[in-house]
Amino acid sequence: MSTGVTLARPATRVNDFAVKLANVNGTGSASANSLLMQAIFRMGVPVSGKNLFPSNIQGLPTWYEIRVNADGWTARAPEYDLMVAMNAQTYDQDIREVCKGGYVLYDSTWPLDAQLHRDDVTFLGVPLAQLCNEKFKTPRERILMKNIAYTGTLVALLGIDMELIAELLDEKYAGKARLRDSNHVALRLGYDHAIGNFDCPLGLRLQPVGETADRILIDGNTATALGCLYAGATVAAWYPITPSTSVMDAFTRLCEKYRCDPQTGRNNFMTLQAEDELAAIGMVVGASWNGARAFTATAGPGISLMNEILGLAYYAEIPAVVVDVQRTGPSTGMPTRTQQADLMEAAYASHGDTKHILLFPGNPTECFHFAVLAFDLAERFQTPVLMLSDLDIGMNDWVVPRLTWDDNYTPDRGRVLDAAALENTLVFQRYNNWDEEFVAARTLPGVSERGAYFARGSGHTSAGEYTEIPEEYQEVVDRLAKKHAAAAAHTPEPIIEGTRSRIGVLTIGGCDLAVREALYVLRERDIAADFMRVRGFPFHAAVKQFLAEHDTVFVVEQNRDAQLRSLLTLETDVEKEKLRSILVYGGFPLSAKSVVDGVLAELEKA
Repeated sequence: MSTGVTLARPATRVNDFAVKLANVNGTGSASANSLLMQAIFRMGVPVSGKNLFPSNIQGLPTWYEIRVNADGWTARAPEYDLMVAMNAQTYDQDIREVCKGGYVLYDSTWPLDAQLHRDDVTFLGVPLAQLCNEKFKTPRERILMKNIAYTGTLVALLGIDMELIAELLDEKYAGKARLRDSNHVALRLGYDHAIGNFDCPLGLRLQPVGETADRILIDGNTATALGCLYAGATVAAWYPITPSTSVMDAFTRLCEKYRCDPQTGRNNFMTLQAEDELAAIGMVVGASWNGARAFTATAGPGISLMNEILGLAYYAEIPAVVVDVQRTGPSTGMPTRTQQADLMEAAYASHGDTKHILLFPGNPTECFHFAVLAFDLAERFQTPVLMLSDLDIGMNDWVVPRLTWDDNYTPDRGRVLDAAALENTLVFQRYNNWDEEFVAARTLPGVSERGAYFARGSGHTSAGEYTEIPEEYQEVVDRLAKKHAAAAAHTPEPIIEGTRSRIGVLTIGGCDLAVREALYVLRERDIAADFMRVRGFPFHAAVKQFLAEHDTVFVVEQNRDAQLRSLLTLETDVEKEKLRSILVYGGFPLSAKSVVDGVLAELEKA
């Protein structure tokens, strides 16, 4: 089984290589890159695509990484077998990243600086600009079609089915005959040049295998929006921010298709673009208090602004769902780079003593299912629930099993008293008469005057009345702590795999694939370790058991300050000394090599 982590490169490798496409942002390369990704997927080959793009509109370097691996190892590649070098600004860097025995495809319309040549790499020059200048008339069309031309070259070099690519173009540009025809011409330009000048396909090649027949290609933000739709969300408020905006874009499109009455044409949903994140969470809390399932989507800077009202919802016990698609901070940071640095902020968001329920999806499939769970937990425990995705999961396409749904699903609305129940209630006390999970019954506005109460963020008693008496205040906040602890039994169980090694490797979210691959590489080196991916907070009992059963636990996460490790030491009885941090936080998706190198370095210290 090949993982792509080692430097050894056989002459011929089928369905096991990595391609990096280097371009300039704003030149239309995204369409060409997506075309390649979809074609490989339709050939049935396990594949992943990572879009590394700048936060400006155009002009800066952008890269797209495609990793193909028949065994399913599709975390970010540690090195590249083929570099498509289309940006002269980054030639030096891009060519250095190609592994020994690899290839560089470049535009030979202009000569390549002799200093950039490497004896251990094969250079494939194609006069792409010249070909497009001769065939197309306008400057913009020439720039755009150059990307499709290099796609045609790759189709020939890698053995991609040309008819399949043509079908994808016909699908993409159905109803746009002129654009479709231009793409076909450009595709053929690159393809014919490669066939006429190179031995095609290369040693790196693709063959159909049918491994993706029961799978789909989807990004986490779209899957999240779909989950919110299935959960019954009818209100969404947000302020646009990268990388979460596409959650709301997708949710709006889905609602327009599925939440519009076919008879009257009236919408039975509401989406609101607020003036800022503070207003957005206020709208969500207000709608939830009125009985709607409501949510917002944001990123770290938005969570910072939402802290005050998240504290209000926690203390007044009002459901709310927040989707946090994490990006690189602090402050503005790098908006189009990925990180997992909102853990501590989200867990304790707001001033004072607050603890929130968190969900940590590791792929788009879990984004879909955890979005539904977030609403159920928010209403069951009458509290904000934050789902922490990240840019890599949210904005990149992932190959995942087809999403499934239980048509018998019934939303868990929690303890809500209707008019009939209130008729038999002598005096309704909002925060009294709690159940075994320390949840008190709530009412919805307008149901019955017997259920009216004042929702306050100031000190209150279990009856919902104002107080500044210490014992009365403490009774309420102590119950909130117990309620949060009770939620641990309802958060997703961690994923645990292994054979009772003394060493454990613990991770979270989108690190999943890279850590699994790293453990395989370590086993090949006779280093056995068990695996656990945490999926919720408060921590499930199985998390605490895993920590207790291992002498050393490596905690792999994507932030500088070891936030997951800190949360584990604060919220469990684990001995701090047994937790060793592997931290990768530069903004790119995690590779197995980073994990392997980190574990080996820590073991050498022991």
